[in-house]
Amino acid sequence: MPRTATAPATATETACDLSQRFVRVLGRRDNGFVEFAFSVGWPELSVELMLPAPAFEAFCAAHRVRRLDD
Repeated sequence: MPRTATAPATATETACDLSQRFVRVLGRRDNGFVEFAFSVGWPELSVELMLPAPAFEAFCAAHRVRRLDD
Protein backbone atom coordinates (compact mmCIF):
# COMPACT_ATOMS: atom_id res chain seq x y z
CA MET A 1 0.00 0.00 0.00
CA PRO A 2 1.54 3.35 -0.98
CA ARG A 3 2.17 5.91 1.70
CA THR A 4 0.58 9.29 1.26
CA ALA A 5 2.14 12.47 2.52
CA THR A 6 0.21 14.47 5.02
CA ALA A 7 0.37 18.21 5.28
CA PRO A 8 2.51 19.45 8.17
CA ALA A 9 0.64 20.90 11.12
CA THR A 10 0.33 24.65 11.17
CA ALA A 11 1.90 26.75 13.89
CA THR A 12 -1.48 27.48 15.46
CA GLU A 13 -2.26 23.76 15.74
CA THR A 14 1.00 22.88 17.46
CA ALA A 15 1.68 26.03 19.51
CA CYS A 16 1.68 25.15 23.17
CA ASP A 17 2.88 27.15 26.14
CA LEU A 18 4.29 24.51 28.49
CA SER A 19 4.58 27.09 31.26
CA GLN A 20 0.78 27.18 31.52
CA ARG A 21 -0.69 24.73 34.06
CA PHE A 22 -4.42 24.20 34.60
CA VAL A 23 -6.58 22.57 37.26
CA ARG A 24 -10.31 21.86 37.18
CA VAL A 25 -11.85 20.51 40.39
CA LEU A 26 -14.13 17.60 39.53
CA GLY A 27 -15.34 16.83 43.02
CA ARG A 28 -14.64 16.76 46.73
CA ARG A 29 -15.10 13.55 48.71
CA ASP A 30 -16.38 13.21 52.25
CA ASN A 31 -12.99 11.78 53.28
CA GLY A 32 -11.25 15.08 52.37
CA PHE A 33 -9.87 14.08 48.98
CA VAL A 34 -10.12 16.43 46.00
CA GLU A 35 -10.67 14.94 42.55
CA PHE A 36 -9.25 17.16 39.81
CA ALA A 37 -8.06 17.33 36.22
CA PHE A 38 -4.52 18.64 35.67
CA SER A 39 -3.13 19.78 32.35
CA VAL A 40 0.01 21.38 30.96
CA GLY A 41 -0.16 23.59 27.89
CA TRP A 42 -3.58 22.59 26.62
CA PRO A 43 -6.43 22.73 29.16
CA GLU A 44 -8.52 20.29 27.11
CA LEU A 45 -5.86 17.54 27.39
CA SER A 46 -5.68 16.48 31.02
CA VAL A 47 -5.09 13.69 33.50
CA GLU A 48 -7.40 13.05 36.43
CA LEU A 49 -5.82 12.95 39.88
CA MET A 50 -6.92 12.79 43.50
CA LEU A 51 -5.14 14.23 46.56
CA PRO A 52 -6.01 15.10 50.14
CA ALA A 53 -7.14 18.75 50.33
CA PRO A 54 -3.91 20.10 51.93
CA ALA A 55 -1.77 18.26 49.35
CA PHE A 56 -4.01 19.55 46.55
CA GLU A 57 -3.50 23.15 47.69
CA ALA A 58 0.27 22.58 47.89
CA PHE A 59 0.23 20.97 44.41
CA CYS A 60 -1.61 23.99 42.97
CA ALA A 61 0.83 26.42 44.59
CA ALA A 62 3.91 24.46 43.48
CA HIS A 63 2.73 24.29 39.87
CA ARG A 64 1.28 27.83 39.85
CA VAL A 65 -1.89 26.56 38.24
CA ARG A 66 -4.71 28.51 36.68
CA ARG A 67 -8.03 27.30 38.12
CA LEU A 68 -10.67 26.42 35.54
CA ASP A 69 -13.43 25.65 38.01
CA ASP A 70 -16.90 26.50 36.74
